[in-house]
Amino acid sequence: MLNHVRRRWAVTIAVAGSLSAGLLAAGGCSQGDSPSGRVRQALHVTGEAATLDVAEQLLERDCLEKQGFRFWVVPKAPARRSFPYVVDDIAWARKHGYGSRLRADLEKAGSADPNRTYFGSLPPDRRAALAAALNGPRPTGLRATLPSGIEVSHSDQGCTAEAERRLYRDLPAWFRATRVTDNLGGARAAMVVQDERYREAATRWKHCMRGKGYAFKTPAQSAESALRPSRGFTHEQEIRLAVTEAGCAHGSDLSRVAASLDREYGARLRERYSKEVGDLARLRREALPRARAVIARG
Repeated sequence: MLNHVRRRWAVTIAVAGSLSAGLLAAGGCSQGDSPSGRVRQALHVTGEAATLDVAEQLLERDCLEKQGFRFWVVPKAPARRSFPYVVDDIAWARKHGYGSRLRADLEKAGSADPNRTYFGSLPPDRRAALAAALNGPRPTGLRATLPSGIEVSHSDQGCTAEAERRLYRDLPAWFRATRVTDNLGGARAAMVVQDERYREAATRWKHCMRGKGYAFKTPAQSAESALRPSRGFTHEQEIRLAVTEAGCAHGSDLSRVAASLDREYGARLRERYSKEVGDLARLRREALPRARAVIARG
């Protein structure tokens, strides 16, 4: 799938963060309520990423149905606003704090995911069979080395592998490209926070926060404190802390420094992994006509 962190039925066998609205159940429909039409309406399939994701889910659905299982095409959750280094959007912080309510809404929607409900309704032996049917019997056949140096593998069998092979043709290249590029963000962030320029700005941020009455060494600590259930922060307290953090992010220049370093290290990583970045763009581009044909069939 496009987002390989979102492995269906992997570990907890759930689609984390998926939405429950506009779900597609397998089965016959009239022309006006066809699977293709409902998928388009639910996911607004106009963008490249959405088109590829929907097509892959439809192929997975068809593959699983042939083996006696059910599968629902689920709209992908909108991307959450991300602050990898420090909350620096004062207007956003004033409205959402650190996003605890947004996170709760996503978790609530994920708990209503029909694939999760269906999996939970199966006896243990059928759960194991379903996981194997989707992900393959064992994690062998596909390998990739992440930017961290860790080697990962996955089965080249199963419905996910079959769907990706039909869409992207070169499954090993797709696996390597997605696994590497999916991890570039984490690698980039690690490089940024280890840079002395970031550390100096973070120290200024810490002093700014202390002057406002908050004794946090890093932005990560302030966010963790606000979101930790045991601290019992009210939403108003969460917002107050996040707004203070954002103000200090600008006052200390941490926001600008982090953004500059993020661009700098991002460019280095894209150059270092130019083959994987290029392969990903090419494979997605070549898969689009096939994906559109899959969606048209429904």
